[in-house]
Amino acid sequence: MSKKFLLPDLGEGLPDATIVEWYVKEGDVIRLDENLVSMETAKAVVDVPSPVSGKVLKLAGGPGDVIVTGTMLAEFEIDPSLPQRAEGQDTGHHHGPSHAAPEPAAPASAATAAKAEPEDAGTVVGAMQVGNAVVSEAAVAVGGVKAVPAVRAMARKLGVDLTRVRASGVDGTVSMDDVKRAAADGSAKPGAAPVARAAAPAAAAAAPAQRSTVSQTGKPMRTQPPGVVASGQPEQLKGVRRNMARVMADARDRVVQTTLVDDADLHQWLGKQDITARTIRAIVTACKAEPALNAWFDDENLTLTKHPHVDLGLAVDTPDGLFVPALRNAHLLDSRGLREGINRLRTQVEDRSIPASELSGYTISLSNFGVFAGRYGTVVVVPPCVAIVGVGKLSHDVVAVMGGIEVHRRMPISLTFDHRACTGGEAARFLKALLDDLALPQ
Repeated sequence: MSKKFLLPDLGEGLPDATIVEWYVKEGDVIRLDENLVSMETAKAVVDVPSPVSGKVLKLAGGPGDVIVTGTMLAEFEIDPSLPQRAEGQDTGHHHGPSHAAPEPAAPASAATAAKAEPEDAGTVVGAMQVGNAVVSEAAVAVGGVKAVPAVRAMARKLGVDLTRVRASGVDGTVSMDDVKRAAADGSAKPGAAPVARAAAPAAAAAAPAQRSTVSQTGKPMRTQPPGVVASGQPEQLKGVRRNMARVMADARDRVVQTTLVDDADLHQWLGKQDITARTIRAIVTACKAEPALNAWFDDENLTLTKHPHVDLGLAVDTPDGLFVPALRNAHLLDSRGLREGINRLRTQVEDRSIPASELSGYTISLSNFGVFAGRYGTVVVVPPCVAIVGVGKLSHDVVAVMGGIEVHRRMPISLTFDHRACTGGEAARFLKALLDDLALPQ
């Protein structure tokens, strides 16, 4: 008897996930709850266990392919001589559509099954929580190398050949530090042959995409104008960038964004200070002065929830896309605590070990785009938040002082807010409180 395994909702609230690597191939025999495939969502790389014991008949795609939640991920031939989950037994491994259910007669049944399941508590790199059970992420040997999916993802990002990395982990497992060390000293650069093999599937996958006019979700795809010849190949957005595209479109449609700009004068600062920590402190001060901007707005019920605490979302730019981890209880942290929290979040984002729960629930956010370039910007408010502060590139400006002129160091500030949730006066008072705090000597 054959069974089709539908991709479950991996707890991210997203409609799809990207294949990182399979731990089996067609024709292999796998046992119940052994790791089947590593999948990347917008927030994490997680292992998906097998729902049955048996022979693998078919796999839905290869590394880099996007699989829609509720569609077939793999097909198995059940082996009754191997351990199987008892009929009707609920072990907590059901998550979204039934893992080992026959293929539904219509797509709607998959969606109905997903709604019937309990809400997932969130997925983190290292473990996938499914209902009340936890399936620990194991270091599986693939290609002769033992490494967890997060380490493999980092190796791909840094251009490191795992077969050339000296493993220091338990039982010869390659650790995150091993990969970073190899990337730094250049001792494990991929050879020419592996690079060529990796490039071939991507080119093959791109060709059908150009010919197709319908996406895998059934929606018409935009095609290039007649007579126009594209010089590059279309590249499908995946993982973090795919989610970012959805979030930005949703924010555009749901928020009435308005931006105020001004410059913080840092001329009175004493000694060298942590600019980001000072900016966060100023945001906390402004939230206390004008709580309307440290809030969530429900655009369906037209309710505003003002928060007594400040959980600050920090925009972190990475090659994979934009992450916004939450610095919890920023209003309780001193300068040292703020810096330690910032460093911790950046490290967790870089090695993709940050829990999914830490990538949501912030009450106001900060984008420090000025570390690269730009003075002012219309930074995007992501609902349910109502405000985001943008920090531009510092400059030395000539300013008028007591009838004369001086050169002051100044920091451009852009405050974007949802004008449905707060007034221009509230936003202006918030901005003034922020600028006043930044003007203090220390």
